[in-house]
Amino acid sequence: MYLDLGGETVIRSRDLIAIFDLSGDKAEHAASIFADEHRLSGVQKIGTEETKSLVITKNGYYFSPVSVVTLKKRIQATGPFERVSNLTK
Repeated sequence: MYLDLGGETVIRSRDLIAIFDLSGDKAEHAASIFADEHRLSGVQKIGTEETKSLVITKNGYYFSPVSVVTLKKRIQATGPFERVSNLTK
């Protein structure tokens, strides 16, 4: 199965490692660690919209304009995964 990260970027679901929320108040700590686009090598920024999530795969990093909640819904719609935990509380 595949996961649409926004724009024209699609990844294989089996290559997904983690998704981090980089939107709103939750982003303060995560942003200081992950969201410096100039420090991460091999990162791909999708589109020109505000980055809402960081998607880590076996093949690289993606700054996505799609929210974690939307990505989670897309994952659940594509088929069975062992576990999709809700860390966005």
